[in-house]
Amino acid sequence: MKSKLIFGLLILGFLIGCVDLNAAEARRTDHVFIISFDQGNPDLILQSEMPVFHKMAAEGAHSWNAYTIVPSSTLPSHTSMLTGVGIQKHQVLWNEYQPDKGVVKVPTIFSLAKQRGLKTAMFVGKEKFKHLLLPGSVDTFVWPQPEDGALAVAKVFAEQVKTLKPNLCFIHFRDPDTEGHKYGSHSPEKKKALVDCDQALGIIKNAIAEAGLNNSVIILTADHGSHDTTDKKGKVAGTHGSAETSDVVIPWVAWGKGVKKNYTITAPIIQYDTAATTLWLLDVPLPESFWGRPAASAFDAAAK
Repeated sequence: MKSKLIFGLLILGFLIGCVDLNAAEARRTDHVFIISFDQGNPDLILQSEMPVFHKMAAEGAHSWNAYTIVPSSTLPSHTSMLTGVGIQKHQVLWNEYQPDKGVVKVPTIFSLAKQRGLKTAMFVGKEKFKHLLLPGSVDTFVWPQPEDGALAVAKVFAEQVKTLKPNLCFIHFRDPDTEGHKYGSHSPEKKKALVDCDQALGIIKNAIAEAGLNNSVIILTADHGSHDTTDKKGKVAGTHGSAETSDVVIPWVAWGKGVKKNYTITAPIIQYDTAATTLWLLDVPLPESFWGRPAASAFDAAAK
């Protein structure tokens, strides 16, 4: 009787192992890292000294004409990026951390990934991302305040990624938005912030490689762009939130496993397509309610 029980457990373990193996084989990649450059105007990124970003865009698949939602504000836009639906659906209309409003009322890519047993993480530069923390959906949430700049975020990520090995990870750089609001949408200060972000990107890219996560895709994008306003005293400051082209056009770059090389994406990409692409890569079924669609043209057909 005891030997039959042991034999049965061995068979069960073998079958479970086969299921896990088949699930892994169905994925186009094992790890997706979404990196968002807050207030990342594509034209300014192209003008700035960002060798890591530029090389990844050239080596992978890229569009400098993707679009965010309106209003083109940080929390609503990131919510669309990470839920796959527009503001009319997710109803995150505010742009500051307001604990009384609770968490988003629609599924996020993190909650959907957790349903499939995947590991999830977020490394962010702003507290307001707590509104996306559906219970049990994010294994690791890091907001390294008060040093919440890109380099601080990258440092914490590099320290933890080898242990965490997340299947789905979102990383947020706040620096361009902070400097853009203070000094202008295309100011030298904002360019310097983008340079710092590029250094942070290099740290993250190297940390992923050192952790042995070679079967990965990195997506580089932004929540919105920006434009300048001038107050009565003549002071210039950057702002966003409108439907102006400078506010709504964002970059979108895919780099890594199965990504087409040196490819310019011509198909339209909307903010919520990042969520759909991420789930598609990880073989997580897209809900029927999703507005987003995978940016499949950016990937090799045989990338499975």
